[in-house]
Amino acid sequence: MSNVLKIRKLTKHFGKITAVRELDLSVEAGQVYGILGPNGSGKTTTLGMILEVIAPSGGDFDWFDGMNNVKARQQIGSILETPCFYSYLTAVQNLRIVAHIKNCGTDNIDNILKQVNLYERKNDKFKAYSLGMKQRLSIAAALLSNPPVLILDEPTNGLDPEGIAEVRDLIKKIASDGKTIIMASHLLDEVQKVCSHFCILRKGEKLHEGSVNDILGETNVVEISAKNLEDLASHIESYSGMEKVTSENGSLFVQLKDGHSSEDLNQFCFDKGISLKKLLQQSRSLEQEFLKILKEND
Repeated sequence: MSNVLKIRKLTKHFGKITAVRELDLSVEAGQVYGILGPNGSGKTTTLGMILEVIAPSGGDFDWFDGMNNVKARQQIGSILETPCFYSYLTAVQNLRIVAHIKNCGTDNIDNILKQVNLYERKNDKFKAYSLGMKQRLSIAAALLSNPPVLILDEPTNGLDPEGIAEVRDLIKKIASDGKTIIMASHLLDEVQKVCSHFCILRKGEKLHEGSVNDILGETNVVEISAKNLEDLASHIESYSGMEKVTSENGSLFVQLKDGHSSEDLNQFCFDKGISLKKLLQQSRSLEQEFLKILKEND
């Protein structure tokens, strides 16, 4: 894959406050890259610098393996902060203004509105839109010139569960078309569900960078249950592959020793005449790994 964005030692000071400190990042074509961190971690400042809205105090970056910044900026659609449109104009009218500013034509406005599921409401005024619809119109504006890269700053911030799901599904759909997406978020669940790669920032410093799939995956804890939970628990105590067992909400959570699998555990129960009604290998969550990384860097 080719590099879409390369950041080297990027730094930003606001007086005595260092918002971003010597940040190194690399984003490749086709990735959905999440910049994850709590409020105040430097996410929006980082996006502002790579979009040349904020001047860096140090370091540098380049787009598309060194493409001229003016030309590169034309290849990027972005949304920073909150949606900004004329409240008394319709979706189509607002997008025509955006197209004029971007000098990209208006022929694909209807197609873009269909893509963000706003076509049926295209002639409604912006002020009549829900927060989720307003955010989707912002994404439509960013997509007008068909850029290969999309930058989103907290795209689900302030939305209700339905709006979050709508925007999440839209991001996945856009990514499936081959676009590279860089998004900042403080919502762990959203990054886990949407992103292929991510980094963690805290107080402007990078604590981790890598693939979402690499950091997740299965643990050595297996959830099991049976009709007679007490009988199951008594037998599990004698299982040689058991490191630790706990009980919660009608299930046993068995931590296995190295070299033992859920298949081994299932066979043990079968040999004891126990028919399991649940056997589920536990998976790591991004929240667990996020907290672990923060603790390791305290």
